[in-house]
Amino acid sequence: MALLVPYFIVMVILAFYGIHRYQLVWLYYRNKRNEQKSNEPPMRFTPEELPFITVQLPIYNEQYVIDRLIDACCRMDYPRDRYEIQVLDDSTDETTEVAAGIVARYAQGTSGLPPQPIQYIHRTNRYGYKAGALENGLKTSKGDLVAIFDADFVPPETWLMDVVHHFAEPKVGMVQTRWTHLNRNYSFLTQVEAILLDGHFVLEHGGRSRAGVFFNFNGTAGMWKRAAIDEAGGWEHDTLTEDTDLSYRAQLKGWKFKYLQDVECPAELPIEMTAFKTQQARWAKGLIQVAKKSLPTILKSDIDKHQKLEAWYHLTANISYPLMIVLSTLLMPAMIIRSWQGPLQMILIDLPLFLASTASVSTFYLVSQKELFPKTWWKTFLYVPFLMSLGVGLTITNTKAVLEALFGIKTAFARTPKYRVEKKGEKSQAKKYRKRLGIIPWIELAIGCYFAATVYYAISTENYFTVPFLLLFVLGYWYTGLLSLFQGLFERRGSRGDEIHEKPYPVGI
Repeated sequence: MALLVPYFIVMVILAFYGIHRYQLVWLYYRNKRNEQKSNEPPMRFTPEELPFITVQLPIYNEQYVIDRLIDACCRMDYPRDRYEIQVLDDSTDETTEVAAGIVARYAQGTSGLPPQPIQYIHRTNRYGYKAGALENGLKTSKGDLVAIFDADFVPPETWLMDVVHHFAEPKVGMVQTRWTHLNRNYSFLTQVEAILLDGHFVLEHGGRSRAGVFFNFNGTAGMWKRAAIDEAGGWEHDTLTEDTDLSYRAQLKGWKFKYLQDVECPAELPIEMTAFKTQQARWAKGLIQVAKKSLPTILKSDIDKHQKLEAWYHLTANISYPLMIVLSTLLMPAMIIRSWQGPLQMILIDLPLFLASTASVSTFYLVSQKELFPKTWWKTFLYVPFLMSLGVGLTITNTKAVLEALFGIKTAFARTPKYRVEKKGEKSQAKKYRKRLGIIPWIELAIGCYFAATVYYAISTENYFTVPFLLLFVLGYWYTGLLSLFQGLFERRGSRGDEIHEKPYPVGI
């Protein structure tokens, strides 16, 4: 009982979060009539009424991608007398010289463009990091609206005009657009990452926005009304996800958020497993920090119960990672204790929990791909086992991040490197930004071996029903561990790639 009670408690909690994924799919389709489209804003500005827009580009050591970003922003279609670009540079390497030179060229006119309204703002104290850079830029900005793009994004020319008219409604405070992926087909890993992000943008943002509940700005590829930022208290830097923090504070003040699924903004995916795990751990830790900070206020507010429940699920979802560790620990002992059970017990107990907690993941991502790629979505079935196993493989790094957030532990932050690698076969020259490995990959390999032994036990006891489930754990831990180690073999010892940029809060994606 001491083992089985916590085992089933964990399974039931994970099942509730799995059922919530089904609910998001249901909300997405049930409220399809509420979908917001770029060409159908309820109100529009006349050409004379178009508001002044400030485009903020917060960067930190981005020398390989900054020229691509600035060129794209300077080519966006918007009246130049109502438009300005701020390059907010907190860099500590050669990026400062690169960015300043690029800004000077575009300010004078280059690449077939007339002089552009662009300015370069460099900070040396880096107080508040990304949130601090954005707040510092607002001090000198002219815009009634503020668009934000991280360094690895390439906004299309029509982006501003696609978004701006939705702010003709007085209470619209933020509009988020959908990320797409410049290097989706670079590797198997980037293809899986793309599907994971597609699920977030299509079903989480789509389902929540259509249902009229709170959802968050993603830190980039979105536009804010300056008044909404100010009324919500401005950018704060006490969490890793300052974007989600500001989003909830603004919506609690009554500002309305919109999500435009049909407006795309391409970006670069992490091409290395260590970079991907660092990124995911930051998001996991940041959401738990926001949950600690904002949930008490949200639950005491006068918003309706559905909005409160959805906020709870959103902000606490990453608690599933520590629960997965508990489940992993108890799985083999529970199998040994329950060795007496037959097919009937599995159908009545294990199958419903499996369908709720695990099958919901595959359903979630299959539906998102069907929405985006109706002719080729069926190919996603090939990726489903790897989607699920990759989620399992992230449990070690994300559990560490979640526990740090719960206990208020501030840690050094390792940035997600941008390599400007888009096509298969291209080699990255940005070795200096590569991460250290640490002990985590070896722990992942050891846990994978533990589950391999569990698979052997399941087969020897003819418990075949659990074998596919257990293989996901083996594949997940071995894939993340081995790929991290394999990519780390090419790291140059003693190079600047071994450095971790010491900062407790993130800059960039």
